[in-house]
Amino acid sequence: MPTHFQGDAETVRALSAYINLVRASDSTLAKTTAHLEGLGVTNGQFAVLEALLHLGPMCQHTLGKKLLRSGGNVTLVVDNLERHGWVRRERQAEDRRMIQIHLTPKGRRLITRVFPEHAKVVAKVMSQLSAAEQEQLRKIARKLGRGADELCTERLKREKEHDHDQTKQ
Repeated sequence: MPTHFQGDAETVRALSAYINLVRASDSTLAKTTAHLEGLGVTNGQFAVLEALLHLGPMCQHTLGKKLLRSGGNVTLVVDNLERHGWVRRERQAEDRRMIQIHLTPKGRRLITRVFPEHAKVVAKVMSQLSAAEQEQLRKIARKLGRGADELCTERLKREKEHDHDQTKQ
């Protein structure tokens, strides 16, 4: 559905593309998130578990940067993962301020079981596009994402300030 905004052609085209992008993203995310929740894992929990599986243990700050999430959001997700016994926090001896997040054996079993199932759901959702279209979409999304790096940095900065303000209250 194109925009109803009446503006110059460049703005109308950009808004229409944006609307389609957001709707496609929301639709795809809804389908894949529903599958994850059926397995007992939220999208945020899955993202953390997947990052730890494929990248190894890391501190919460690094995890937040990799996932484009605020410190407060990552803390909440890690708290919930820890409550389930899927991750553990480990304070670093060389710098006690640093807390590294590790998968537990239980968490590793979960993510190694869930990840292949999730990948199949993603592949099914994306099968609406040909292989060439998927590659084209990947390149376009990457180009668009790279252009948003500075916006993401600003957003994370604002979220960090907001998290800091919330802890003062």
